[in-house]
Order: sequence, then structure tokens, then C-alpha cells
Amino acid sequence: MGEIVGAGLLAHVPTIVLPEETRKELNEGKELTLVTGLSQLREEVFETLDYDTVVVLDSHWATTVEFVVTAQDRRAGLFTSEELPRGMCRMPFDYPGDPELARSIASFAEEHGTWITAIDDAYLPVYYATINLWKYLGEGLPDKRWVTIGVCQTGDMEDHLRLGRALAEGIAATDRKVLLIASGALSHTFWPLRELRDHEASDPSHIFTPQAREADLERIDWFKQGRHDRVLETMPEFWRYKPEARFFHYLMMIGALGEQRCTAPARQYGEYENSIGTGQA
Repeated sequence: MGEIVGAGLLAHVPTIVLPEETRKELNEGKELTLVTGLSQLREEVFETLDYDTVVVLDSHWATTVEFVVTAQDRRAGLFTSEELPRGMCRMPFDYPGDPELARSIASFAEEHGTWITAIDDAYLPVYYATINLWKYLGEGLPDKRWVTIGVCQTGDMEDHLRLGRALAEGIAATDRKVLLIASGALSHTFWPLRELRDHEASDPSHIFTPQAREADLERIDWFKQGRHDRVLETMPEFWRYKPEARFFHYLMMIGALGEQRCTAPARQYGEYENSIGTGQA
């Protein structure tokens, strides 16, 4: 029987894949703790834990009529971001997928009142919410499989919790040990173009509003206490601060972990940081 052996909410901001010199230029001479935190996470978890597959719940990949889970035997190529092609340009990636797990997840869709399709098309796009984290956590670990599931832009909170429930059952029906990554931000409002260059440093004082910053920090505190019930109960309040992808990446993850029944306390790697107005951890 398969199982989820770890899960986390992780920032994927473009800055982390820029050269170190450029990162420090943008951050008043200091390294981002998102970078050092991901390096520590790799060392303590991704290089040491016993697992087979990483499932990324990707806040940048938005489908419309169903959820989609990648089912290729292998994903390899060069990635250039359509959003930020100057900073993320021809980044090489190469990792095995997990078609068996993908099909197992999809097979539980009807049981949970949702729609999930496993797609093995070699030309299916990849997104930097997956690739940036693979660069830090997967590159150089060639036996670890990576699978991605996108958010569904027509879905709501309940739909994404249902996806999470199907994900958990799909994992349990295999022999896989799985790590889940909810790849995305907390509050997610950018500074306007003519202002954003004044807010590139990572200090949380640059978060778009003090209220958004406080909402993020409140949820980080709840994560550390294992109070996922409070996060779920207050989602309508959090939506006022426009969390990335309506926080659907987190909702899919917590759906797989038992929703309000999940009391797992979080460990934070690095600090809470700004990225041109958005809250990242």
C-alpha cells in the first residue's frame, strides 16, 4: 500500500534560479533565505527520506474542464518561461515520470465526484512552478520520479479538496512512497510595473499591504501549530488578499492529508520573504 511520506508548501519564485550575483544585486547584497532554505530542505529531506515519487501541485498550470496529471515515462527538454524569458531561458530538465501512479490517481476521480485525466503527450507544456523546484530538489537524483497536477480554473475550494482525496487514494492503491509539493505563494498581489523595481528586496516590508503580510504570517503560524483546520475555516477571509491560484495548490495538498483532521506541524525552511509584493515561504 502506498503512502504520503512528506508534504510542503514551497515558493518557486523566478529569483531563485537567477545567478547568485544577480540575486544579491536585487536583494541589497544578501542571499535569499528561500535559496538557503531549499538547499537545506534538499539536504535534510529530498536526499535522505525514503520515497519514490514527487507530486507537484502546480499553481501555474491552470486547466479548464478537468484536472490533469502528467503521465509521461520521462520529461526532458529545455524550458523558457513565456512570462519571464530573460531570467528563465533554456533551462535543461530531465526526470522520470510515473505513469502508473498518474493513472491510479485518475481512476479515483468518479468516486470523489470530480474529473481527472492522465495525459502522456510528450508535448504537454511544463511550468516553472515545477521546473524551478526540480532544479533545487530533484536535479542530480535520477531515480526519483516527478509528476505534476495543475489547478482547475473553473473549480472551487471543494473541487480542489476532492482532487486531494482522489490523490490520496490513488497513492494508497499503489506501492509508492510519495512527497507532495504545493508549489505556490501565499498572498499574491504584484506592485505595478512603474513601482515594482523599488520593491525587489526580500524584506517583508515590501509585501503589497501590511494586511496581506499579517494574513500570511497568521497562516504560517497556524501551519507551525498544525492548525490546518483554522486555515480551512478562514479561506474566505484569506481570499481577500488574493493568494496565488486562490490557494488551490495548498487545498489539493491538504485534501490529500485529511483536511481538518490533519494536525501535522510545519517546519519552516528559510524566512517569510517578499517577491515584488507577494508573500513567499
